[in-house]
Amino acid sequence: MEMGKGFTFVGRQVRFTFDEEHFKVDLVLYNRLLRCFVIVDLKIGKLKHQDLGQMQMYVNYYDRYEKSEDENPTIGILLCNEKSDSMVELTLPRDSNIYASKYELYLPDKKLLQEKLMEWLEEESGNE
Repeated sequence: MEMGKGFTFVGRQVRFTFDEEHFKVDLVLYNRLLRCFVIVDLKIGKLKHQDLGQMQMYVNYYDRYEKSEDENPTIGILLCNEKSDSMVELTLPRDSNIYASKYELYLPDKKLLQEKLMEWLEEESGNE
C-alpha cells in the first residue's frame, strides 16, 4: 500500500539458480497497472558499479525467464546509503530500466513518490 496502487508482493529473498549458482533478490513485486515485475535490492553503504551489474543480471533474468511476452520489461530499483550519480550514469545504458536512489530513514510522502514514478515513465517513453 505504501508503494502506491497496483503493487503486489511476490516475495523477499527470492532465490533463482542458473549455471549451478544461486542468487537472491531482496524484494520482488509485481505492478498490475504497469504490468511488470519490480525488483528492489537494498545496499548498506555506498553503491558500487558491481551492485548495478548485479541488478542488471537480475533484471535480465526476470525479463528472459519469468515475464510473459505480453508483460512490460522488468524495473530494477537499488536503494543505498550513498551513491554517485556520475558513476550510475556511466555504468548503466541510457535506456536502462534500473534506478538507483539514496534511501532515507523516512519515506517521502506518497504524492512525491507517485510524481517521481510518473516522471521516470515519461523519460522512458521519451527515449523510445
